[in-house]
Amino acid sequence: MNSSALILMVLTQLAVTVATVYFFYRVLNTPQKPEPDSYTDNDPI
Repeated sequence: MNSSALILMVLTQLAVTVATVYFFYRVLNTPQKPEPDSYTDNDPI
């Protein structure tokens, strides 16, 4: 494997790893939505 292919492979792996960590961090830090009460949502108006 020549050096340009190795550099491209390492840069691609780094980009995928950074994107994965970034989105995993966003998923873990999203505020939770308040869950509605299922009984009051099913009541007729």
